[in-house]
Amino acid sequence: MKNPPKISRRKTLLGLGAGAGALATTGVLPGSLGFAQAQSSAPIKIGFQKHATGIGAAYGRWYDTTTTAAVARINEMGGINGRPVEIITEDDATDPGRGAEVLEKFANQHEVDVAFGTLFSHVVIGSAPRAGELKLPYFVVSEGHHVASGMLNRYTLQPGITDVKSQVISMAPFVADNLGKKVTMIYPDFAFGHDHRDFFSEAIEAQGGEVVAKIAIPPTETTFTRYFPNIPRETEVIYHVMVGPAVLTFVKEMGEFFGPSRPEIFGFIDSLEAVDIQSPGLEFLEGTYFWEGMPRHKQANESEAASAYRAAVGVNDRGAAIDDPANVATYAHMFGCWETLNVIKAGMEAADYQGPADRTKLIEAVEAMTEMPESLDHPQGDKLFNGKTHQAFGKQFISKVSDGNLEVVHTASIEDGLYADEVDYTTQSF
Repeated sequence: MKNPPKISRRKTLLGLGAGAGALATTGVLPGSLGFAQAQSSAPIKIGFQKHATGIGAAYGRWYDTTTTAAVARINEMGGINGRPVEIITEDDATDPGRGAEVLEKFANQHEVDVAFGTLFSHVVIGSAPRAGELKLPYFVVSEGHHVASGMLNRYTLQPGITDVKSQVISMAPFVADNLGKKVTMIYPDFAFGHDHRDFFSEAIEAQGGEVVAKIAIPPTETTFTRYFPNIPRETEVIYHVMVGPAVLTFVKEMGEFFGPSRPEIFGFIDSLEAVDIQSPGLEFLEGTYFWEGMPRHKQANESEAASAYRAAVGVNDRGAAIDDPANVATYAHMFGCWETLNVIKAGMEAADYQGPADRTKLIEAVEAMTEMPESLDHPQGDKLFNGKTHQAFGKQFISKVSDGNLEVVHTASIEDGLYADEVDYTTQSF
């Protein structure tokens, strides 16, 4: 991975995003191109496994918004291989068992071409084995290390968003150098939180630091005050990454517990996704730091592609819906849906995908990708895709809360988040 090849085959993959972006900026209306003559006029069906209910509902709402916008753009440009894209949505209730049932429904009832969109790691882990049994390509937009660890199968890919292991090893040097080396971690007690616990512990130790306490909280918990007395007095930094509908309560209660005297605080923005950072009770966050997958608040140097994406998904400069400023986006994660759909498009076009018989060709085409340059297809920034591990690597952002704004103070490079391969899915049979 230190000196990756540009691309092993299908070299034209890299130009697809740039060509699409050029059309969008030259005054040529993509919709005017129509759908090219294709071997089939039937739509490409993508099964969207949506967290419409359960603890992932806020993410599901914005993953849906982003997916709708991305597919509208793809269809305006002529679809995929001359065929329109149709999204088939099923609610998995953010539940592993239900997730597997949804994949079954996608394959046997809806006859989709691929499945897409899952975020919460326990749902991915519960669903991926069924995707392999059904031989249904499963493009997840999660973050857990379960894909790149080799836990899953060749049918499961994560090409549009980075994983926790990459994120935390990129963050640890900043935490150790700027905030402190004695860290208490607060995290949700399921696979995603366990990834944070395990990989950050290793990463901060590599920087000469240590995790002095690990506080696991059930993801359905609604009050958190009873956990805070377990934070050791020697703690220099609190590292928090919470999820679910009670995140605002968690952050408020943490502020109430510490008052004006607090350690340094470094959080993953998961703890405030879909929450206005200027909400009453969050004033104590002034001067604290957050990891962001994509900066929620528009930065002075925001790229043209990132601004075009922001407009396309209907989000204002503060990271909320343009038509409802109270509806704050899950902006650090939802770009993964946009980028993953564009990877699916590029892969299908490289494979000349015509139907389910070409699913293995699609997977092989995606496995052949390496560099994904920043463009309107990849507005979060450049990506490096590892076809062996089925995992994308990208930039990471650290933002500081300053006067109620999230201001990026550090950008970690792709290279900062690389790690040794743990699996080679390309050696597995289909």
